[in-house]
Amino acid sequence: MKQTVTSYLIAVLDNRIKAEAAYLTLQQSSLPIDQLDILGRGYKNADEFGLVNPNHEARKQVNQLANWVVIFGFGAGYLFNVLTGIEIISWLGAIGNHALGGLFGAAAAAFGAYVTGTLSGWTSSGDALAYRNRLTAGKYILIAQGPDRFIQEATQVLRRYEPENLQGYIAKS
Repeated sequence: MKQTVTSYLIAVLDNRIKAEAAYLTLQQSSLPIDQLDILGRGYKNADEFGLVNPNHEARKQVNQLANWVVIFGFGAGYLFNVLTGIEIISWLGAIGNHALGGLFGAAAAAFGAYVTGTLSGWTSSGDALAYRNRLTAGKYILIAQGPDRFIQEATQVLRRYEPENLQGYIAKS
C-alpha cells in the first residue's frame, strides 16, 4: 500500500489586501499548487475548510471516556459505601445508601470524564485552535496545498507579504 504525502503551507496575514495579493501571486506563479484557499471574513470559514473544531473533538473525547468511566464510578461508589457502611440518608436503608453511593461515584466519574476529555480534546487539536482564534480576531489565513517540493518556493513568495505566521505541515495518508 503506497502512502501519499501532502504538504500544506499556512500563512496568517493581517488584512484582506495582503491575503488577496499573496493569493494572486501564488496563483500566477508556476508553482505546482494543488489547492489554494483563503480563510477569513468574506471567504471560507474554518468549518467550511475542514479545520478541526477543538470543541467538537473535546465533546467526542468526553463521550468516549464517559461511556466506560461512569460505569466504573458507579461500581466504585457502590463498593465504597458497602465497605464503609456510611449511612447517607437514614430512611433509604442499606441498599438505597449503597445505590446512592454508586450514583455519587458515577457523578464524580462523569465530572472527571468531562474535565479530562475537554482538556485532551483541546490540546490534541494541534494548531487548529490558534488558527481559529486568529480568524476570530479578523486575520486572514492562506492555505496552499501541493507536493512537498513546492513548500520552499512558496515560502519565499509568501515572505514578501510579511505574514504574522508562516507554517508548513506534512500530512501522510
